[in-house]
Amino acid sequence: MIHFDIASRQKKVLELTDLMNHEDFWKDQKSSQKIINEINYNKKLIEKYNNVSKKINDLLEALSSEDLATDFEMVSLLEDEFLKTCDEFANFEVETLLSGPYDNNNVIMEFHPGAGGTEAQDWADMLFNMYLHFAERKGFKSEILDYQEGNEAGLKSASILISGENAYGFLKSENGVHRLVRISPFDANKSRHTSFASVEVIPEINDDNVVIKDEDLKIDTYRASGAGGQHINRTDSAVRITHIPTGIVVSCQNQRSQFQNKDRCLQVLKSKLATLAYQEKMAKINALKGEQRNIEWGAQIRSYVLCPYTLVKDNRTNYEDSNVNSILNGNLDEFIYAYLKQNINSGD
Repeated sequence: MIHFDIASRQKKVLELTDLMNHEDFWKDQKSSQKIINEINYNKKLIEKYNNVSKKINDLLEALSSEDLATDFEMVSLLEDEFLKTCDEFANFEVETLLSGPYDNNNVIMEFHPGAGGTEAQDWADMLFNMYLHFAERKGFKSEILDYQEGNEAGLKSASILISGENAYGFLKSENGVHRLVRISPFDANKSRHTSFASVEVIPEINDDNVVIKDEDLKIDTYRASGAGGQHINRTDSAVRITHIPTGIVVSCQNQRSQFQNKDRCLQVLKSKLATLAYQEKMAKINALKGEQRNIEWGAQIRSYVLCPYTLVKDNRTNYEDSNVNSILNGNLDEFIYAYLKQNINSGD
């Protein structure tokens, strides 16, 4: 059961609104905007809570009417209203779960095939497209930062920026290794293959406290490879930056100029470094609290089986769905919802 403390939300809005009345409120534009965003977010949740509560109370009052026994038209209308209210409640419940420190941020997703050559590269590309479909369904904006085509099919690596309200909050559940079992379209013997691909999910973070020194960077430029014209601009301005102290590598080739690609790379690198610092901080806190948590990148989070039966199962929540085609077309809401409910108290 998820508890929504409306009184605390209302108190928070009042406290933050009071801060806006201080004469030095606008001196720090970023801090001011963050406060305004938090006020608007809480106001929106309070409004949705009040709307859903009113609809539930109206339904309860209508259901107590003695006329229901004979008024079949009213029964039909109430059934429709009940289903709509259930959908609104489910959407509201999901939003209350998105309360992590970066949940409201945009999200950067990176895709890498596992061992297995063409099979794994094709699977990584299927995941890449699955999340593009998901973003489109949610009304999010997608920007393909980098796309390195595979030798025969699929991709060697790719990264996208998905922008929209709570984009990271929705997609943080997708971080990890994804497993596919299917009859290979690349095998003349039509044998069954198992493929793996990793998805890295990080929030886009603009943190002025993250300092990147020029001497810590190795910058390479190259021409975008392959024939992926639908994904990338055909220029000689692609940029790859390696952060020497951490070994983090970021690439971008979708912008028109080398300067723009470099700037985008640095934004992604800053987000990765800020996320790394946050993860290290949380690891220390959890160690002090005596918590043991599996944070390995190689942990398999979900299996997609196309043969000998059809099933997608999340190994963390045990939620499963047999409609694989729908899921690969971006219908991930129930998997995400199950993850958010399970991790409501975990701090993820």
